Amino acid sequence: MAKSNEPIWWSLFSAGGVVAAFLIPLHIFLMGIAWPMGLVSLEFDKVQTLLANPLVRLYCFVLISLPLFHWAHRFRFILVHLGLKNINTLLAVLCYGTAIAGTVVAGVMLWA
Repeated sequence: MAKSNEPIWWSLFSAGGVVAAFLIPLHIFLMGIAWPMGLVSLEFDKVQTLLANPLVRLYCFVLISLPLFHWAHRFRFILVHLGLKNINTLLAVLCYGTAIAGTVVAGVMLWA
């Protein structure tokens, strides 16, 4: 039986879907609706202090990186189903490479 790296991408796809479904709507509500409307009182200094916490940085890293892999996997298979099956390997390299690059950029920006 041939070994495949497909389970890695499927697990990242699944984890990214969970993050996209549960954490992103909550984050959008808190930071995009509740904070500007004054329902949550946060000042910029408090947000900067909060971002200094390593657990908050890890949360932000997960919030950014896992949905990138979810996008990459979904986008790759959409393109394959649209008829680009003959360049499947190139699509995999481009899509997952973009997700990996975005993850690296997020990590560098959060821990720099």
